[in-house]
Amino acid sequence: MTLLTMIMKMSEGLGKTCAIFFLTILFSLPLGMLITLLRMSKNKVVSSVTRFVIAVLRGTPLMLQLFFVYYGLPIMFGPAFRMENTVAAVLTFTMNYAAYFAEIYRAGVQSIDHGQHEAAKTLGFSRWQTMRIIIIPQTIARVIPPVSNEVITLIKDTALVTAIGVGELLKAAKDANNRDVNPTAFFIAAVIYLALTFLLTLLSQWCEKRFSR
Repeated sequence: MTLLTMIMKMSEGLGKTCAIFFLTILFSLPLGMLITLLRMSKNKVVSSVTRFVIAVLRGTPLMLQLFFVYYGLPIMFGPAFRMENTVAAVLTFTMNYAAYFAEIYRAGVQSIDHGQHEAAKTLGFSRWQTMRIIIIPQTIARVIPPVSNEVITLIKDTALVTAIGVGELLKAAKDANNRDVNPTAFFIAAVIYLALTFLLTLLSQWCEKRFSR
């Protein structure tokens, strides 16, 4: 197989990698904010349950969570919970990264001076208005660096989904290597991952400058 043909074959895997990455970002960023609000709820039951869920998602390996969602759920709850491997991957990644984003958001919210909450209350703002108009905009600027680090990690973590048979970039490289007994495919995959992380790094730097204003 020529180098060009190998790259064309791997481009299909790259498309799957990008799809998992963008879908995870699309769902996990807002879900993380929702989890943050539940985590900071004044209702002790809601707050405790949310804290426990976050601890489980952050305290167990992502690979194990993939296996549980893809293999474990159908065994425990029946065929109705069997899902296509890409769907299982996106669902697992979304829940895992939402938990990490939630803790980043919470730290950002709690870093805002409490006097701003009191001032907003004095002005007649509701708790939701205070969060939406005053706290969250400031939080966004503060959480961009740690969120960016998680986003960069995500593009590399997508390689884990090859364990449940998703035909992403690493699996495409492995298939090419097995077919041609040629490690060039792994080198190409490494270059692609480096290029993606470099682009994401540039984007995060732009976002930091943009929101620092």
